[in-house]
Amino acid sequence: MPTQDRTRRLPSQSISQDIISLHGLQTITTYNTSRADASVANLQQAYQTMLAQKQAETEKLTLYRAATDAARLAEWEFHNAVLAMKEVVRGQYGLDSDQAQAVGLKKKSERKRPNWKKSVAIAI
Repeated sequence: MPTQDRTRRLPSQSISQDIISLHGLQTITTYNTSRADASVANLQQAYQTMLAQKQAETEKLTLYRAATDAARLAEWEFHNAVLAMKEVVRGQYGLDSDQAQAVGLKKKSERKRPNWKKSVAIAI
């Protein structure tokens, strides 16, 4: 049997087939095995553990998504507050002030003027 790659998730179709097989096994009244990992009790325990872990995963995923949304909204609120602060500094101290430069704005006098080049006509 090839080595199992346990780092990837099993396809949901495989899990569904396994559950159907377990339910089918429950109809066999004469099933008896000496293998502990294939016993009915072990299969039931593994099934219940899987259901509990999947439920925990779903709950944590929901909490993760909610936390992600809250963090994203907080980032936008902070960004908009900083933009408002920059507008206030620009309005209160002027476009060419040291205070405007201190909050990350470029002074008006330090802006590079556009360099317009005259087009040269090519004579043939």
